[in-house]
Amino acid sequence: MKTYNPNTVAAPAGPYSHGVEIPATARVLHLSGQIGIAQDGSLPADVESQADQCWKNIKALLAAAGMGVEDLVKCTHFLTRPEHVAAYGKVRARHLGEARPASTLLVISALARPDMLVEVEAIAAKA
Repeated sequence: MKTYNPNTVAAPAGPYSHGVEIPATARVLHLSGQIGIAQDGSLPADVESQADQCWKNIKALLAAAGMGVEDLVKCTHFLTRPEHVAAYGKVRARHLGEARPASTLLVISALARPDMLVEVEAIAAKA
């Protein structure tokens, strides 16, 4: 994949790319929104733990498809509280490492359940 961060626009404000090009021969995987619920059905109360579990779920789905975070093309992040942006960003950066998918972060009024604080949907591609 090729990333685009031209010097004709402001540099990305975080660990993402402004654009990502998928090779014509790539397999594309669309991930439904992932939340911080563990396999046993438990949901931690704090945003850091929910975000960590959310990213573990994303990595498990990618692994099932023979992919990893380096294959992420686009992520859309949903948070329910603006004060969680910095804490979420640290968890996200830890899980992404050097991967720089295109990204959008939204602070919204609510998710499907009031105890859910974060959700991430993603698209991955692998040639």
